[in-house]
Amino acid sequence: MPKIMFIETETTPNPATLKFLPGEEVMYAGTREFRDEVEAATSPLAATLFDLGDVTGVFFGRDFISVTAAPGVDWSALKPQVVALLLDHFVTGTPLFTPGNAAGIAVPPEDEDFGDDPADADVVAQIRELIETRVRPAVANDGGDIVYRGFREGVVFLTMQGACAGCPSSSATLKHGIESLLKHYVPEVTEVRAA
Repeated sequence: MPKIMFIETETTPNPATLKFLPGEEVMYAGTREFRDEVEAATSPLAATLFDLGDVTGVFFGRDFISVTAAPGVDWSALKPQVVALLLDHFVTGTPLFTPGNAAGIAVPPEDEDFGDDPADADVVAQIRELIETRVRPAVANDGGDIVYRGFREGVVFLTMQGACAGCPSSSATLKHGIESLLKHYVPEVTEVRAA
């Protein structure tokens, strides 16, 4: 019997990005962002989405896929094409990534951009826990992710991904939402910056 599937869509705070929910796991662990066709070459699904010509970003979350359209693209025309590609992918069971590209799909270490001072280990542990338990779930609801990049001299460095990367409200989210939360629970935090 053929697999029957329904893909839900949700808007995100970023008007250029829609969140697609296939009703099943997309990524077992981590997330993966594709910002262009070259990066998308490691994933048949991402490459196919970029082949539509109007897609400028694809993001795989645990149970969703966010797709970002080029400026000026009308989602009413693009959305049915994206849904059709996603349905085909999930119904046929096509692998999400090209075999042999494990290095290409690894989530980069969260602190690769800014090193943490070992003396700040307790503070960093508190920051990471708050990001994991309070921030990431909220950001995932909006079709994106946030990656911890480091803590140095009171400043927390974070990277927004997926729908959140190009969202007009991402700087407000960083400054008023995340920074306020971290400052409240971790007095050593003085500022949050996009890395």
